[in-house]
Amino acid sequence: MQSVNNVMVLYTGGTIGMQASANGLAPASGFEARMREQLADQPVPAWRFQEMAPLIDSANMTPAYWQRLHAAVIDAVDQGCDGVLILHGTDTLAYSAAAMSFQLLGLPAPVVFTGSMLPAGVPDSDAWENVNGALTALGEGLVSGVQLYFHGALMAPTRCAKIRSFGRHPFAALQRNGGVNQADLIPAALHYRQPKGLANVGVLPLVPGFDARLLDALLDNGLQALILECFGSGTGPSDNPAFLASLQRAQALGVVVVAITQCHEGGVELDIYEAGSRLRGVGVLSGGGMTREAAFGKLHALLGAGLDADEVRRLVELDLCGELR
Repeated sequence: MQSVNNVMVLYTGGTIGMQASANGLAPASGFEARMREQLADQPVPAWRFQEMAPLIDSANMTPAYWQRLHAAVIDAVDQGCDGVLILHGTDTLAYSAAAMSFQLLGLPAPVVFTGSMLPAGVPDSDAWENVNGALTALGEGLVSGVQLYFHGALMAPTRCAKIRSFGRHPFAALQRNGGVNQADLIPAALHYRQPKGLANVGVLPLVPGFDARLLDALLDNGLQALILECFGSGTGPSDNPAFLASLQRAQALGVVVVAITQCHEGGVELDIYEAGSRLRGVGVLSGGGMTREAAFGKLHALLGAGLDADEVRRLVELDLCGELR
C-alpha cells in the first residue's frame, strides 16, 4: 500500500463530463475547471489534469486509444505523479481497465478508473461522489496496479463487468473460477515500459445451431486470436463436424482460440464433458474463470507484445494479474 500525494487525472470523456447537444449528451471540454470548483475544499491529494484527445463516448473506445492511455500513464509517472485517476465512460470502462491491467504490468504506482452514470451537475448525479471517492482512496493508499472505483467500492478490473445500465451500482465482481496456475516469471516483453502493438482479436458467442461459416469468415480476415464464448463449463456443438473442422483450421493458421463461459458465475473446465474435451482436442485453450473483458485485454497485450504463438498459448492459461483467481 502506498499513499498517493500527486495524482494525474486523465479525462477521456464519457458521461461524467457530457453536456447536452442537438443530438443528445456528448463529450465536452472544460471538466477541469468544474472539478477544481467542486473539490476546492475537499481533503484529497494534489492533482493535475490532462484532457485526452479526442474526448469520446466510451462506446467509441478502441485498442488504439488504449495505446494513448498507456503512454499517458507512463508520462505521468515519469513526471513525478505517484498515482493516476482515469475518468472514463461506463459502457466500456471494464474493458479499458482490464486491458490496462495487462498493459501496465510492473507499474510502480496505482491507477484507478472511475466515471459516472449521470453527468456531473444534473440532479442525483453520482459524478462527484465517484471522483472524490477515488481520489480519497488514492490518498489513503492503494497497491500498485489498476483498480476500478465506483460508489464506494474498489474492484479488480480483471474480475468484474458492467451488469446494469442504470442506477449507482452498474459494476459487480463476478464469481468466476476455473483453476489457477500462477506465472512464475512475467516475460520482459510484457513490462509496462515496452511498447505494445495492435492485435486482431475477435469474440464469438456460441448459440444453439451455431453455423461454422461464421467462424470461417473470421478466420478469413486475418484473425490472430478468438475468444469463444461457450456454454456452461466450456462446451460447444462437438457433434458438428464443420464446427470442429473450423477450429482445427484455426489451430493450423496459428489463431489462438480461448474458451470462456457465457455464465455469470463459474468458469471453463474443458475436460469435464465430452463436448468440452473435443474442443481441447482441436486446440482450444481454457480461459478458466476469465471474464470477456479480461480475456480480450489479455490477448491484446500478449499479441501486442510480439510474443510467439507458443508463448501466447502458454501464458493464456497462466495468471498474470488476478484474471484467473
